[in-house]
Amino acid sequence: MTMEAQIRELVDKFNNKTENDENLRKEVEHLKKTINIDLDTEKYSLKLENAKMYDFSTELIEGADVIVTSTPENLQKLLDKELRPMRAYLTKKITIKGKIQDLMFLKKFF
Repeated sequence: MTMEAQIRELVDKFNNKTENDENLRKEVEHLKKTINIDLDTEKYSLKLENAKMYDFSTELIEGADVIVTSTPENLQKLLDKELRPMRAYLTKKITIKGKIQDLMFLKKFF
């Protein structure tokens, strides 16, 4: 499966979860964010509003609220649970720019 397909699957999984989990929906429904995922050779963006992720694109959004930077290989290791999120962050295999509240939200996505 391609990285694009995996990210789309994560978006669908998140949307299904917020649709069916009232507590999660209430927790994130106030958020309105733009998110860039820059994997060097692959670039993606999406928006979050009303507890839904939408407008998935293969282009970056200028001035995004949250910017995740990594490589396809390291993101794959994260998704496969071969690399722990905190270890990836501390070893700079993934960098995240944004407000601390936005970073805490990302835990719910992965």
